[in-house]
Amino acid sequence: MPKKLITFGEVMMRLSPPGYEKFSQASSFELVYGGGEANAAISCAYLGMKAAHVTRFPDNALGKAATQFLRKHWLSTEHVIYGDQMMGKYFLEKGAVHRSSEVIYEREGSAFSQIKPSMINWEEVLRDADWFHWTGITPAISEGAAQCCLEAIKTANKLGITVSGDINSRSNMWKYGRPMQEVIPSLTEYSDVVITSSRGIREMFGIGNDEDSFKSLSKQLIAANPHIKKVVKKTRRTLSASHHQIQGKIWNGKKYIKTDMLNITHIIDRVGTGDAFAAGLIYGLLHFDDEKAIDFAASACALKHTVPGDVNTVSLENVISLMQGNTSGAIVR
Repeated sequence: MPKKLITFGEVMMRLSPPGYEKFSQASSFELVYGGGEANAAISCAYLGMKAAHVTRFPDNALGKAATQFLRKHWLSTEHVIYGDQMMGKYFLEKGAVHRSSEVIYEREGSAFSQIKPSMINWEEVLRDADWFHWTGITPAISEGAAQCCLEAIKTANKLGITVSGDINSRSNMWKYGRPMQEVIPSLTEYSDVVITSSRGIREMFGIGNDEDSFKSLSKQLIAANPHIKKVVKKTRRTLSASHHQIQGKIWNGKKYIKTDMLNITHIIDRVGTGDAFAAGLIYGLLHFDDEKAIDFAASACALKHTVPGDVNTVSLENVISLMQGNTSGAIVR
């Protein structure tokens, strides 16, 4: 029986100039949909898991189109709800070589930002799930979204479901009166797996200092939050907009594991690579030991850089092939 993942968060419309055009050159935009949690769910679905995404879309044609996008990519949408009229969106200008990518968000007042805990029956949603995944973006959107996220996490705990949080957030998103230093710790204290960075641990929890290593900070985070079992990090070295290097790291409470550095020399699309890492980690921890799981996560992340759009549509075989050292990209017949 395939393992089942439930994710929760906003899905936005992504609008990009064709190819690598700048906004000032564009006369049309390419449209796809994406959101950190849904991206992770879709990635896991392509790896062979069952996956469902919980969100709130506007009650109009755009909301229905976004729902169809999720269904097209193998997600169950039975727990999607509808209301209000605005779809969150963002505009992406893709960078290349020495020119950075640029993102402009339009999400304030979106249908998802108006979500309330009373709108979702989490016991029903999570009834047969193996894993629940959230990110630090969702509780930054609104008080209602933060409350929904906490309720989902506590329900997952009650039902014995593993919870992961990709907690790296954007400080400029927190506009509804509560800082991330107040909200994020209240969510991670009930999470089993935390994906973050050294900076994230210092900023969100007030733990450690600039001289502390990720291993040391992870130990301190688990000591302060005994429910957390594993702390995970994706290290990225940016040599240019088109050339990055990726490495995965995990502290599992007993052992510190690092992957080899993966060299990504010709990036097609940078967006969604962190979500691909999270999805690879979820799949890996459900099916492998920690060492193989973090290797799987880094390989899935590296492959997403070759896929246009927000979501990672590579197969289980693609990821395992890269894990085994096949970096040739030779045609498969």
